Amino acid sequence: MSINDLAGSETQGTSRFDEHGIEPIPHTARDSTPWQQFWIWSGANIAPINWVLGALGVTLGLSLLETLAVIAVGNLAGCAIFGLFNVMGHRTGVNQMVLSRAPFGRRGAVVPGVVQGLLTMGWVGVNTWVVLDLVLAVLGQMGIHGGTGLKYLVAAIIMVVQLGLALYGFYAIRTFEKYTVPITVLVMMIMTVLALGQADPSWTAATATTPAAKITAVTQLLTAIGIGWGISWLPYSADYSRFIKVQASGRSVFWSTALGTYVPTVWLAALGACLAGAGSGTDPSGLVIDAFGVMAIPVLILIMHGPVATNILNLYSCSLAALSIGVRIKRWKVTLIAGTVASAVLLVFVQADSFAHAFDQWMGSILVWISPWASIVLVDFFILRRGRADVPSLYRDDASPYGPVNHRALISLGLGLIAAWSWQFGTVPAAQGPIARALGETDFSWLSGSLVAGGLYYLFAVRGRRRPAGVQDVMREAALPR
Repeated sequence: MSINDLAGSETQGTSRFDEHGIEPIPHTARDSTPWQQFWIWSGANIAPINWVLGALGVTLGLSLLETLAVIAVGNLAGCAIFGLFNVMGHRTGVNQMVLSRAPFGRRGAVVPGVVQGLLTMGWVGVNTWVVLDLVLAVLGQMGIHGGTGLKYLVAAIIMVVQLGLALYGFYAIRTFEKYTVPITVLVMMIMTVLALGQADPSWTAATATTPAAKITAVTQLLTAIGIGWGISWLPYSADYSRFIKVQASGRSVFWSTALGTYVPTVWLAALGACLAGAGSGTDPSGLVIDAFGVMAIPVLILIMHGPVATNILNLYSCSLAALSIGVRIKRWKVTLIAGTVASAVLLVFVQADSFAHAFDQWMGSILVWISPWASIVLVDFFILRRGRADVPSLYRDDASPYGPVNHRALISLGLGLIAAWSWQFGTVPAAQGPIARALGETDFSWLSGSLVAGGLYYLFAVRGRRRPAGVQDVMREAALPR
C-alpha cells in the first residue's frame, strides 16, 4: 500500500446531504478516500470506555505487561477481520445488512437486520449515558453543579448534535471526523505524555498467580477489549466503506480501516491499564482527574468526541438496518425515529442508573450473536464466492442460491449462538454458559460461536453442491477491482 493510496484526494470532503439508502452506491458518488475512513474509525474508538476496559486486565489480576500484551496481540486479529469486512463494502458498494442477504436470503437476512437495528439504538442510549458522568465530573471541577437538571441539559445537547450529523448522513459524518479527530488525537498525545509522566505503574505485579487464573483473565480480557472489540464493529463496516472511491486499492481499504480501529483502541486501553497499574482505580472520571488534575478539563471535553462519533455511526447504521429488512421510508426519517427511541432509552437510563448498569452489562454480550453471524458472512463471501458478489441478486427474492430464506444459514446461526453462549462468561448469571463455568470462568464465546456457525455453514454448502451465485465467469467482468 502506497502513501498515495492511503491519502487519496482531499478535495472531496464536502458535507452534502446524503440521499442514499440501501441501493448500491453509484461510482460517481463514491468519493471517500481510505484516509477519511481512517479518521472515521479513529474517532469512533477514541472513547472513555476503552480506558476502563484497558484497566480491566489489571482488575482481573494480570500484570501490566501481561495486560498490554493481550490488548496489543488480540486487537491484531480483531481489527484484521474488521478490515476484511470493509473490503466487502468497497468491492460491492453495498451496506453490511444487505450483504447478509447473500448467505441468509433476502427474507432470512431480516433476522440479523432486526438485531442490528435494536442494538444500535441501545448503544446510542448507553454511550450517551456513560458520557454524562464524565461531563458532570468536568463541570464539577469547574465549580458548576446543577444536579439532575444539568444532566438532562447536557444529554439533550449531546443528542441534538449526534442526531443532526446522522440525519445529514455519511458525508457529514466524514467531514466531522476529518476535521475534529486530528485535533483530538493531538491533544490526547499531549495528555498521554502528562499522565504517564505522573504515573508510576508496577509493570509485573499480578494477583492472578496460578496458570488457571491467568488463563481465565486472559480470555475475559480478549473478549472485552482484545479480539472482541474489533469484532463488535463488523456489522457496521460496509455501511461506510461502500463510499470509498472505486480506484482505491483493496490493501489501502484494509489497512486504513484496520489501523483506524487498532491504533486508538490499543492506545487508550494501554493508557487505562497504565493508570490502573499506578493505583488510579478503574472509574473513568477518577482515572482522568487523578492523572491530570486541572488539566482533565480539556481532555474530558475532547474525549466527549469519542461517544458522539460512535453514536452518529450507530444512528446511521440503524437506519440502514431498518431499510434492509424492508422498511420503506426515507433514510433520514428512519434516523429521526431511531434518535427518538434512543432518546427515550437515555431518559430511562438517567432516571434509573441501576437499570442502566444492568443494560450496559447485557450489551456486553453482543459478541454472542456477532461472532457466528460474522463467520457465516465471511465464509460465504471470501471462501464460497471467492471474494465476489452478484450485487443485483441481493435485491431480488433469490438473493441466496437457496431461495428467499436459506434455512441452512439460519440453522448454522442458531447453533452458533448456542455454542457462543455456552462458552460465554458475562457479568450477569444468564450470560454465563455451562462450558464457561465448567472451565474456570473462561470466555471463548467469540471463538466457539465462529467455529460452529462458520464450519456448519461451509459443510452445508459443500454438501449441497450448490455453487453460490456471484462466482460465475460472467460476474468476473463486473467485479469491482480489488
